[in-house]
Amino acid sequence: MDRKWKWVLSSGALLVIFLGRMTTALEVPLDPKVLEGLPQPPTITHQSPKDFIIDPRENILIYCEAKGKPHPSFSWTRNGTHFDVEKDSKVLMKPSSGTLVIDISGEKAEAYEGIYQCTARNEHGTAVSNNIIIRQSRSPLWSKERKEAIMVQVGVSLVLQCRPPAGLPPPIIFWMDNNFQRLPQNTRVSQALNGDLYFSNVLLDDTRNDYICYARFPHTQTIQQKQPITVKVLDMDAINETVAAMYNYTNNLFVDSPSGERRPSFMAPLGRSSTQMALRGGVLELECIAEGLPTPEVSWYKESGDLPSSRMSFHNFQKTLKIADVMEADAGDYRCTAKNSLGSAHHTIKVNVKAAPFWISAPRNLILAPKETGILTCRVSGDPKPQIVWSVNGVPVEDSPKDMSRKVEDDTVILSDVQTGSSAVYQCNASNEFGYLLANAFVNVLAEAPRVLTPPNNVYQVITNNPAFLDCASFGSPIPTITWFKDSQTSILNKDPYVIHNNGTLEINVAQSLNSGKYTCIASNNLGTKENHVYLEVKEPTRILAQPEYMVVQRNRKAVFECKVKHDPTLIPTMNWLKDNGELPDDERFLVDTDSLTINDVTEEDEGTYTCVMNTTLDQDSASAMLTVVEEPDPPTDLELTDQRERSVQLTWIPGDEHNSPTQKFLVQYEDLLHQAGVWHNLTEEEGTKTTAHLDLSPYAYYSFRVLALNHVGYSQPSQPSRQYRTNPAAPDVNPTDVQGVGTEHNNLVISWKELTGLQSNGPGLQYKVNWRQKDVEEDWSSETVANASKYVVSGTPTFVPYEVKVQAVNEYGNGPAPEAVVGYSGEDVPMSAPESVQVLVQNGTLAEVHWEPVLTSMVRGRLQGYKVSYWRERSLHQAEAQQEEQQVLAFSGNRTDGRLPGLKPYSLYTLNIRVVNGKGEGPPSPNHNFETPEGVPGPPSFLRIKNTNMDSLTLEWGPPQDNNGRLTGYTLKYQPVNNSNELGPVEEMTFPANETTITLADLKYSTRYKFYFNAKTIKGSGPTITEEAITIMDEAFIQQPIVDVVKGYTEPHLPISPITQSLRPQFHKVHPIGSAFTNVNSSVVGEEGAVISWEYFGPDKNVYVEYIVENSKEDWTKEFVNGSSGSQTYLIKGLKPGTSYRVRVVVKDHSEATIHSTEELVITLPEAMKSNQVDLATQGWFIGLMCAIALLILVLLIICFIKRNKGGKYPVKEKEDAHQDPEIQPMKDDDGTFGEYSDTEDHKPLKGSRTPSNGTVKRDDSDDSLVDYGEGGDGQFNEDGSFIGQYSGKKEKDTHEGNESSEAPSPVNAMNSFV
Repeated sequence: MDRKWKWVLSSGALLVIFLGRMTTALEVPLDPKVLEGLPQPPTITHQSPKDFIIDPRENILIYCEAKGKPHPSFSWTRNGTHFDVEKDSKVLMKPSSGTLVIDISGEKAEAYEGIYQCTARNEHGTAVSNNIIIRQSRSPLWSKERKEAIMVQVGVSLVLQCRPPAGLPPPIIFWMDNNFQRLPQNTRVSQALNGDLYFSNVLLDDTRNDYICYARFPHTQTIQQKQPITVKVLDMDAINETVAAMYNYTNNLFVDSPSGERRPSFMAPLGRSSTQMALRGGVLELECIAEGLPTPEVSWYKESGDLPSSRMSFHNFQKTLKIADVMEADAGDYRCTAKNSLGSAHHTIKVNVKAAPFWISAPRNLILAPKETGILTCRVSGDPKPQIVWSVNGVPVEDSPKDMSRKVEDDTVILSDVQTGSSAVYQCNASNEFGYLLANAFVNVLAEAPRVLTPPNNVYQVITNNPAFLDCASFGSPIPTITWFKDSQTSILNKDPYVIHNNGTLEINVAQSLNSGKYTCIASNNLGTKENHVYLEVKEPTRILAQPEYMVVQRNRKAVFECKVKHDPTLIPTMNWLKDNGELPDDERFLVDTDSLTINDVTEEDEGTYTCVMNTTLDQDSASAMLTVVEEPDPPTDLELTDQRERSVQLTWIPGDEHNSPTQKFLVQYEDLLHQAGVWHNLTEEEGTKTTAHLDLSPYAYYSFRVLALNHVGYSQPSQPSRQYRTNPAAPDVNPTDVQGVGTEHNNLVISWKELTGLQSNGPGLQYKVNWRQKDVEEDWSSETVANASKYVVSGTPTFVPYEVKVQAVNEYGNGPAPEAVVGYSGEDVPMSAPESVQVLVQNGTLAEVHWEPVLTSMVRGRLQGYKVSYWRERSLHQAEAQQEEQQVLAFSGNRTDGRLPGLKPYSLYTLNIRVVNGKGEGPPSPNHNFETPEGVPGPPSFLRIKNTNMDSLTLEWGPPQDNNGRLTGYTLKYQPVNNSNELGPVEEMTFPANETTITLADLKYSTRYKFYFNAKTIKGSGPTITEEAITIMDEAFIQQPIVDVVKGYTEPHLPISPITQSLRPQFHKVHPIGSAFTNVNSSVVGEEGAVISWEYFGPDKNVYVEYIVENSKEDWTKEFVNGSSGSQTYLIKGLKPGTSYRVRVVVKDHSEATIHSTEELVITLPEAMKSNQVDLATQGWFIGLMCAIALLILVLLIICFIKRNKGGKYPVKEKEDAHQDPEIQPMKDDDGTFGEYSDTEDHKPLKGSRTPSNGTVKRDDSDDSLVDYGEGGDGQFNEDGSFIGQYSGKKEKDTHEGNESSEAPSPVNAMNSFV
């Protein structure tokens, strides 16, 4: 096989790989559509086995089937000569077949025994079958023979021969008794491979008269039996010599066979060595049977290597070594060893392995195109080496016509430059003394255009990272070259990760999703081209993401196994749960959900391994976990009391079932039926591995014991109580505990103790002997005995003096141990005096130290607990009148003589006093002591406001600190500009006297943010700084901005507002954000349908959105994306509804659309829509008439005014105007729409806010941020309801003529404009 590689460049360097012709192994396709028109020499498809044993009771059926085009004809030879089927009426050949059916009814089967061979031929060649040897199965009868009883002595060896008649095939041997029961076999008695029954040594029990050998013949299914054999075993030591001699004389007993104990020796095979031959591929059986007493054991080993463990097995109690599928390496020396307690014996079997001929490479059919070259090879092996004979169409090559294109060289036939019509069938026969091989291989000379046999448009599905195989089975002569393309591209696939196999299959070693698509395979030879399309879909693998976990669950609780799976969405998954690799129990407690298994009310039967298996059509994944059911252990049983003594006893028990949770400990409890019947007390604990406990007991008790087991789940139920165990009374072992002496009044001592329990009393008549005396005083102990009490009161004691007290237990059997004395004190009384010599050392304005002399111990009259300092602020030193504040108290424990008073206010007057405290209460206060604190730094100014923000100036207002903490000396102001990147500029500093509360800063930069730092000062220094921020106005253009309060919403602006003095709101308070990513968020209304939102953003995420919604609406927020760069940003919202309030916010979202940051919500209200003046009235008739009337009326008025002026009169308007100092014209009134009064000296000037100046030019605002820029034109300005609020005024000019007060009449154009 060879390949030709070719590189092709197309749209870059593209690799093209063509498969070379393979002229030695082209198979004829079995597709009927292909075979229909394809000539083909005969091929044997089915034949009978070479050695064919027939049943004489059935017809003989000899198979011979073949295919070819045209269909072949058949003939037979028998024993090397032609077998004329038609002449034998008993023989029938099946139609269109070579199979023979021989009817042997009424005939002997032996007549048809022989060697048969079938021939199938058509016009393209002849094929022959194997030589089929027909033999009749035989099951001959056993020859009649008389069997005498076999008498043997105990211990000797024995062989019972079977020797069945030779059958075909050989029979199967077994030994049975008269009841058709197999005789028992063991290391002492066993059946050999030849069927004989061997006894290594006989026993008396071997005596019987029904040792029967049976032979079963498989083909005839018949069983024949041999005559029964009788064996009598005698014990010669038990009979006298005369009888033994008789047995020995009459029965030839004890011939050369020892009967006593002896070393092993081999019964089969005999001697020290033997030889055996085996055929390759067959079964080798080696046998060693030994005799001896005691019965020997047999073992095997190979002297020149290891035994083949995978193919080896022992049978017949180690006496037979069986090796299957024999190989050449199995040849060698095998040693069997028989061994008993007296010694051993060895036997070596030399194994030779021969081989019938076997194929290394059988000849394969060839399909060649004219003038091509082909090779037939017939490679075989065997031992001895097989002979190879070639035939053509059933005729040996040397006897067939010479063919110059054919050359035979041993196992190879070379065909060169073949021609049309030279098709033939070649036979290769390889044989040696152990058998033969026969193979037919045709050479079919064809000229066929390519055909693609793979169905078109096949869809192949494969899981990611698995290999994918795309078939392109083809046929043609010459052999087509296969080329693959993907997705109709010009590139040819034959490089990593693609591999094109010899059969045209395209392999993708590790398929990935990018490998999905349409693939085209093209089969081509010199006679044509054929293409086929297939599709590959690479699916995601099924994976269990969350596997079930090992669970330990308590009984009657719930177990939940999770099994969350990820799979390709185009595949349909099926989830199955298994228990111990089987189906789940049919129980309603098992609930299978999409990704979990729930087991309710778990029982012990539910324990096991649970596996979730997720299957798709392409793959599966599985995961397992174990379930262990635990519960409380069963209670211990069989409680026993042993080693019983006066004060102790030994308790033993048997633990109960642990239920999968090891016992951690045992708890032993007791019940005292004498003192507390029905109450169980814990006595002791033992480790979970112990089953005994040594129990220490008390006198005078009636004990019962029980045991509880504890595991991880909890305690078991108590065991059954033990039998009762009583102890005798005795004197008390212990005295009362917690003995105390404490006075409750100033003249008593209360002695208290904790009473003994009934179990501690140790006997009847329990009492307590109480003893006391004053400490450090020479006096005897006072004593009192009480019963059923836990305290005793001693009266008439001095105040707070120490006493020694002790309490002893006594009963009818004696006193308890000598008690130890404890010290107590009689009762306390309140202190009698106050601390003296109180002094205060002021450290600074907020801290002072107070010192005092301690009170004498005798005056304390109790246990000193400490001192309590009470102090309060009388007033500030600024104030003349006292304004006493709430009193504060500090406690100092122990025998202190000083303390610190923190948190004082500077420049204040304070008062304090001190009391001593004991357990009874507080003593009298010391005299009040006054002290003053010095001045300190002031608190922060109460506020800092920024007003009147203009282009280059603004005004600051502030309030004095709430806490001056001294005399204010002034204020300090620092300010600096802040640019858009939050970088701070140079700092300017100013100081102001204490009585100043406002300042106006000039010469500031327009459209600049400033940060202000402000604090107050005293002689002690500057106080805390407060900060504010403000931005100067950009230019003189007026941008109407509603004032937005984050909480309250929109606030109506105060009118009129100067565009120069209006400040931007909300004011700025931070340079860098802390917490939120947004700062300086504000808004402004633009026209009737727009709003501008501005902010500063400092976050890393770029998905910034402006969201808005109609206030009180339940609809979703409208979202508009904004470029999320850091720094200051402005966004215009268009298309809003006039007269509507909106809630607006700026948010940042992550990739899953979850909100990360958000500003506070702003409430913006848009003005009502103006009434449209866009209707063209110039062509309306009524409008033209109205204008004419108005023009006529104005003309009449102007004439009258002209006449009046010439007469020197004044209008009322003029009189009012003269009364005003300010000649500025007032705005139009909102209520009646009339004009304000004006001066007749300015009639020649246009109104401020009119459309056209007197010079006929239109002046554009200097602002770059005017409403015109946002698409809202207009020279006037409007209120929120659309009313006109524009202002107008004239500019006075002095007439060039002195004393002339007249001026020209008002312009009709200006007058008209004033009405519009």
